[in-house]
Amino acid sequence: MRLARRPSRAPPETIVALIDVVFFLLVFFMLIGRMDATAPFDVTPPVAVTGADMPSGGMTVSISAKGALALDGLGVTIPQLDARVAQALAEAPQTLIRINANSAVELRHVLPLLRRIEGLGAQEIALVVTPEQHDANR
Repeated sequence: MRLARRPSRAPPETIVALIDVVFFLLVFFMLIGRMDATAPFDVTPPVAVTGADMPSGGMTVSISAKGALALDGLGVTIPQLDARVAQALAEAPQTLIRINANSAVELRHVLPLLRRIEGLGAQEIALVVTPEQHDANR
């Protein structure tokens, strides 16, 4: 008696090649895609002017690293600051207000102050910055 052999099956298709293709497509789209959110309109960031002389006159509000305030070199409270800035702006609405904040101050101390001064009617506010130091040996 002769037994019939089963017909041999073809080896199954491997999906390793397909996995490689999917991986390469994933890497490709990650490299060419933008990962940041884009605004629905054109945004042109402001240009910082460093190295230029600060205009003279006006008032200087200083903020310490811990958030303490000074106006023209004298320590003030927020109500005192409001009163003096409002008086100066009432006399001369174009008065320049300079904000000189310590580099270690937290933004939570600076932004409310900017809103407050703007609410008092300031039309020109300048943030004092330190120009980047370039190494002469490079």
